[in-house]
Amino acid sequence: MSLTDRERDIVDLLRAQPLLDAAALAERLGSTKAAVSVHLSNLTRKGAILGRGYIVRPDAHSVVVVGGANMDIKAHSNHPIELHTSNPGVAMSTPGGVGRNIAENLARLGSPTHLVAPVGGDSFGDEIVAATRAAGVVVDHLIASDDPTGTYLAVLDASGELVVAVSNMRATDRLTVRQLMGSRDLLSHATLLVLDGNIPEAPAAWLLDFAAAVEVPVVLDPVSVAKARPLAALLSPQRPVLALTPNLDELSAIVGEPVAQTRVAIARAARRLHDVGVRNVWVRRGTRGSLLSSLGDSGRATVVTLPAPPVTAVDVTGAGDAMTAAFVHALMRGDSAVDAARFGQMAAALTVASPETVRPDLTPRLIDAELRKATTHSDTKENA
Repeated sequence: MSLTDRERDIVDLLRAQPLLDAAALAERLGSTKAAVSVHLSNLTRKGAILGRGYIVRPDAHSVVVVGGANMDIKAHSNHPIELHTSNPGVAMSTPGGVGRNIAENLARLGSPTHLVAPVGGDSFGDEIVAATRAAGVVVDHLIASDDPTGTYLAVLDASGELVVAVSNMRATDRLTVRQLMGSRDLLSHATLLVLDGNIPEAPAAWLLDFAAAVEVPVVLDPVSVAKARPLAALLSPQRPVLALTPNLDELSAIVGEPVAQTRVAIARAARRLHDVGVRNVWVRRGTRGSLLSSLGDSGRATVVTLPAPPVTAVDVTGAGDAMTAAFVHALMRGDSAVDAARFGQMAAALTVASPETVRPDLTPRLIDAELRKATTHSDTKENA
């Protein structure tokens, strides 16, 4: 669409402060309310703003992420963990949450990204909003919650591996369909929706139904075994999912039975998910890499195994979120599902090698450069 310079000024102001009315816009622009009203009318006609409240139309190829936004508190032991006693180490807090982390990674990779997540009216919430906005994520549709902002406390051993974690996700657990209704225009104009498995069952079902109705592809991250179990009841051909990204335990929870750590067993479980509307099943296997099963138009599934890039772990927190975000970014730029999975794995390896939950220097150029260094001769492919 073609916008005048003044119309672009108005759109920029509304992106930063979507609740500005015509009078407030006129004051900031040094114009008149009548003139601004004409511009707003033109912007609505052109589709640059949507519905009431001057909701700004998402950027081209934009992603909407719906999920959790927490404050992460990480304690990293200096030595092997000794249980039931104090362990010397360091602790730090940083904005986190699966949905929020995916959104920040996407923004840092260059994908225009909107985050829909509940945050409390407390200092943690203020810090999360400020940091997420500063990373380039559009936060106009964050949901004000009466509950405290979520927290995630993780204890890591000397090698950076997770020992135990405790989360308080009450604000996300109490998310309702009504709270999401204000984001309908945003969702209907998205190029892709990423759904964090922390979303409760009723809102998740509504989001999948709405995405199907407006034909927006969905990438679904199960998050954990506990969160994965209810997904079995939500998946159906009437609610198509472009990609589901479980680890092996989460895959077992979704299909309702243990899945062995073998290519054949994983491919068989993936086939069951293809039958309920999932196009790509990308199973994360830690140091073993991953397995991607993709359903073709012919109804045949193609299975590809991808070895994990070698890496020295510093902190595993956030690796899965980077993996999902990079996968989505690569799909958005036109990569095949296999190449997108390879891109996602490298993003995860780079994140594991960093002490940051979201690596601040993560860029497509960095990931592509590392991929060029890595050998891909061990990739194997066959029809299943």
